[in-house]
Amino acid sequence: MYTRRRRWYFLLMGGCLALFVSAWAFVRLWSVPAAVGLCVVAMIIPPVAAMVGNARGRDDRWWDDPTGDPTSDEWWDELDGKKRDKPPSDGRRQDL
Repeated sequence: MYTRRRRWYFLLMGGCLALFVSAWAFVRLWSVPAAVGLCVVAMIIPPVAAMVGNARGRDDRWWDDPTGDPTSDEWWDELDGKKRDKPPSDGRRQDL
């Protein structure tokens, strides 16, 4: 997922840069209002690229990551209905 988001981000930012450079290198020779229009479009792309780059996909399960606190993780696993095997309290190995 991260690779796909990064690729889209760089494609959008590359398009933004291409629009800006072409607007003032080539398009201004034919039409200054068209060059300004291209710059306005290029101005909108970076915030969209940031949203695309930081958006999480459906498969990103960030809320399932353990917190590191065993009590908290056990509590959340119980709420989510996950069963976690606990070692026996007397220290003996549990055979399956």
